[in-house]
Amino acid sequence: MFSKACEYGIRAVLYIASQSMLERRVKIGDIVQNTGSPEAFTGKILGLLSRNKLVDSFTGPNGGFEIKQDKLNLITIDQIVRAIDGESFFDGCALGLSHCDANNPCPMHHSVVRIRENMFHLLQNTTVFDLVVNKKNCELILKR
Repeated sequence: MFSKACEYGIRAVLYIASQSMLERRVKIGDIVQNTGSPEAFTGKILGLLSRNKLVDSFTGPNGGFEIKQDKLNLITIDQIVRAIDGESFFDGCALGLSHCDANNPCPMHHSVVRIRENMFHLLQNTTVFDLVVNKKNCELILKR
């Protein structure tokens, strides 16, 4: 459903959030090991997330990534998707056509619009905190 980059980004944010709730800052190696994502790719994704102020990045011997606890309830999954994939997930053509909209729909457009609206609502109303509050559930989804 999501691009690989977006999947890795969501898993990375969830891992960082779970550790931030324990007041731990994590290094990229920890994220890679606990999410099963490739290191170079994860570094690029974390750069995007940091530039979009979804994760905090620190350099130096005590460096790593964290999310301030007061932000955990504010970061929604749609913000992660937009930071990594832009708007294409929310308004791109389901068939990948370059010109598809209500005035010039592809064969799937009208069916996908309702699904997309429901997905947008779900992602916009699901916070990082919602997904990591149940630690057991979070551990199950991070690395498959």
